[in-house]
Amino acid sequence: MREVNIAVIGATGAVGMEFLRILEERQFPADHIRLTASQRSVGKRIPVRGQELVVQATGPESLEGVDIAFISATSRVSLEMGAAAVEAGALAIDDSSAFRMRPDVPLVVPEVNGEDVEWHQGIIAIPNCATTPLVMAAQPLHRHNPVSRIVASTYQSVSGAGGAAMTELREQTRGAFQGGAPPPQAQPHQIAFNVIPRIDDFGPDGYTKEETKVREETRKIMHSPGLAVAATCVRVPVYVSHSAAVHMEFQHPMDADEARGILAEAPGITVVDAPEEGLYPMPVDVGGTDDVYVGRIRKDTSHPNGLVMWVVADNLRKGAALNAIQIAEEVLKRDCLKPGGKAAVAAASQSLND
Repeated sequence: MREVNIAVIGATGAVGMEFLRILEERQFPADHIRLTASQRSVGKRIPVRGQELVVQATGPESLEGVDIAFISATSRVSLEMGAAAVEAGALAIDDSSAFRMRPDVPLVVPEVNGEDVEWHQGIIAIPNCATTPLVMAAQPLHRHNPVSRIVASTYQSVSGAGGAAMTELREQTRGAFQGGAPPPQAQPHQIAFNVIPRIDDFGPDGYTKEETKVREETRKIMHSPGLAVAATCVRVPVYVSHSAAVHMEFQHPMDADEARGILAEAPGITVVDAPEEGLYPMPVDVGGTDDVYVGRIRKDTSHPNGLVMWVVADNLRKGAALNAIQIAEEVLKRDCLKPGGKAAVAAASQSLND
């Protein structure tokens, strides 16, 4: 695998820091690493691969000589830096929602639709951290027996809302034992000892933006635009790892044992399913690991073609940072770092300006 120069944009955030840890763990072939962040983090020193790297300000000049830019920032920054990456001839792998539903931008989970990296025009998007484990569990089954409907209830950790939300959970929990939790700032309501059935703003249909993302991203990744998907996304007082109760309906009946066997053979999936022995995936066990964990696989008693399962994954790793690195590895493996020539770059640049 060839060595490349990379930039990590948003390096001091929760996902950025996790990305740097995984970069070392997987020995990603980065010849030169540049770290950037917002102005308040400029000058900070971060140890990476035995050396201290100084965080620089984020801007188009950050991309000079860069082959791959990993972006984990706000959508506004992603829009700016994604366009700058295309202009500079770098590949942007973006973790925000800025590009996910653009028809000219691949939305990729390598184990599910890795081949889609081949048609990138300079930008590849990473799915929402709740979508990734859902499609990881659904796609292997879909290949054997087409999925016609998915209903998912997600239980999402506070790290999905960033470092401030993690701090808030810690402070509210401490305060609750000391006479009163501090008022919420990073979340719309108190999160300690509570669950909040809302992530992001509500749309006119009563679904939040997060729930809409899960629906539309699942369809795009699975190449199933007509797939029926409904989600309820809930914030829970857990630091790391998202969980989901998932109901899938198939075109034909599927036995739970058959599903277990298919998932056990799928890349990136670990089946933990012995509930009578107290064995099923839980966030406390899954945090810090790379796989998507599936358990409590059983027949849906409300539908003859349905299965129900419990899915858990570390949202900072497989839900974000790890997936970004795996996308880059897929690009290098398929030798498609550059899009299809200058015409494709020009087309992508024009599309960004439309």
